[in-house]
Amino acid sequence: MPDETPLVVYRDTVRAEWVDYNGHLRDAFYLLIFSYATDVLIDRIGLDDVTRRARARSIYTLEAHVNYMHEIKEGAPVRVEVRVLAHDAKRLHIYLEMFTDARRVPVAAGEQMLLHVDTSGPKAAAFDADIAARIEALVEAQSQANLPPAKYCGHVIGLPA
Repeated sequence: MPDETPLVVYRDTVRAEWVDYNGHLRDAFYLLIFSYATDVLIDRIGLDDVTRRARARSIYTLEAHVNYMHEIKEGAPVRVEVRVLAHDAKRLHIYLEMFTDARRVPVAAGEQMLLHVDTSGPKAAAFDADIAARIEALVEAQSQANLPPAKYCGHVIGLPA
């Protein structure tokens, strides 16, 4: 039965091998967790492993930004909520927020630009009609869900003037 909830959710636990010399989640592993959450989204829109192989299609990440707000210790359960902010025929602009059980505010947030690819090229390709319809349905469900604003989206790195 397909998941009909508006948010795409991924859950994991911070593993010992992900922890750095400061005793908390290493910066690169925030992005790894976001990557796993993106896989859940990709499956949700119908591009699961079987479909990717059968159609020679995949999703590539074009750009990623991560904001780190709070450290996370080894063993902490984490939850990532994923939303589609915008899309066109070939791309998805997604927003991700990571939470722990101890905090209702995000411990990290990120945004990514994803590209649908024909892997036989590889080259950019429009989403197949069934995948595009699933994206539309998910975006519609998310727009009706009264979700909070994507607070950490669109930030640019730079020092204050």
